[in-house]
Amino acid sequence: MRIIVTESIAEEGIQYLIDNGFDVDVRFGIDREELLSVIENYDAIIIRSVTKIDDELLEKAKNLKVVGRAGNGVDNIKLGSCTKRGIIVVNTPESNIMAAAELAVGLAFAVFRNIVQAVSAGRNNDFRRGNFIGNELDGKVAGIVGLGRIGSIVARKLLGCNMKVVAYDPYITEERFNKMGVVRCETLEDLLKQSDLITIHTPKTNETYGMIADKELAMCKDGVRIVNAARGGIVDEKALYDALLSGKVAAAALDVLDPEPNYNLPPEKQTYTNPLLSLDNCICTPHLGASTQEANFNVGTAVAELVGRALKGEVVPAVNMPPLKAVDMEEIRPYIDMAIMLGKIYYQAEKKRVRRIEITYKGDLADKDTEIFTLSVIKGFLQPIIETPVNYVNAYHLLESMGVELVVSKSTKLHKYTNLISVNFVTSDKELSVAGTVFAKEEIRLVDFFGYKLDFEPSENVLAIHNKDVPGMIGKIGTILGESGINIAAMQWSRKERGDKAEAFVSVDQEVPDNVVDKIKQLEGVLKVSRLSF
Repeated sequence: MRIIVTESIAEEGIQYLIDNGFDVDVRFGIDREELLSVIENYDAIIIRSVTKIDDELLEKAKNLKVVGRAGNGVDNIKLGSCTKRGIIVVNTPESNIMAAAELAVGLAFAVFRNIVQAVSAGRNNDFRRGNFIGNELDGKVAGIVGLGRIGSIVARKLLGCNMKVVAYDPYITEERFNKMGVVRCETLEDLLKQSDLITIHTPKTNETYGMIADKELAMCKDGVRIVNAARGGIVDEKALYDALLSGKVAAAALDVLDPEPNYNLPPEKQTYTNPLLSLDNCICTPHLGASTQEANFNVGTAVAELVGRALKGEVVPAVNMPPLKAVDMEEIRPYIDMAIMLGKIYYQAEKKRVRRIEITYKGDLADKDTEIFTLSVIKGFLQPIIETPVNYVNAYHLLESMGVELVVSKSTKLHKYTNLISVNFVTSDKELSVAGTVFAKEEIRLVDFFGYKLDFEPSENVLAIHNKDVPGMIGKIGTILGESGINIAAMQWSRKERGDKAEAFVSVDQEVPDNVVDKIKQLEGVLKVSRLSF
């Protein structure tokens, strides 16, 4: 089998593949058009952050079986398209977190002490040290946006510098904050207003992209320092440029840009431009988060081993789906899909932190090995909120790192259905449950949504509308959707008591835009509208 390696990994990883009988082509920095012309010849590809595995490439990759990402994120991989084609995607999320955290801390020192500017001046025979007077980290307030695995390491190291560390992460429990000695900020605004240093460690999603822009920077202290070693675009670059010019932001250090340059091109072929590169008070490094010898060795050897094992047909921790036997998959896939859906519902409809998840298997499922279903619930629960790609190996660890308790139970007693998965989300002041069943071996039904009984077939785009139980509500909602050119595929209403409150589940043929959701929210009697994607 043939493997192409398009970005630099440790030589030991490449040698491992050769020693195991694979035909390996090392093509660091291969041109995109050339890659498209040859990708059909390969069974696997190993990449880092530059090579894009998109639909265009996948259409041509007729023999591709495995994509290996040497590193954490998979932003440059079209996971859904890979899954549909049966392509296994593996990565190495644990291999470079220390390197990424240490770089962020190093950049923090650099922006406080003007280290890079002083070195540059010295190379030009300018040794006037009075031009580079900085500030100490000691006693200052460090604000961490995202207290996941990398953010937690950064917090620990900055606490060691005698900084007061505060963090904003709505998904980490209070117990976890207390254990780390970090002060919780309930809102991003709270963090921005008190921080001398802001360091970003959150994934790039629709919610976090541009989360720190003009409005947010205006809330910050004058002379704040900003470090972004997570993903480009989380800090709006135009807003940051203006704030650096005005002095509102004293200095910034970016290991990631939006978009990113091609990190493999020599200077004479580089065409990348970015106004931030022209500012003396902005340090830009070429995505060095994982660029240590230790991390290179770890990710290179780890990804090579995963790709090799996957090509041999062994079970590996895939990002998208573990390679189960076909007969097993045919039988359990509907339950896996349902479990993921049940887990995904909570943070699409609610924001309150979850302290405990209680999963109960009833009926026929009580006699089965439900481990894969439990992992699927966790996978669905974590996917909308966590920077780390969640797979069936790291799911338990990631949930534990958030301080969320997991309770699993079984009961053979079940009257209405032959099987049922119930998931109860417990917060500090309430409990919300969802439940689903599978009919005729493959038909998934959502039968309980936060206490409202249903018999609803999940679809790709669903509106969950909580409203007062009053006449005319169905017609009003249908009219708004119809006038907006949105076709309703299915609709179901549920209420607990007549005249109290009701829950509507509306399946539509396309994603509902914000302005249409706002119109529905403004209807008299509508209490809440949630967009659910299954």
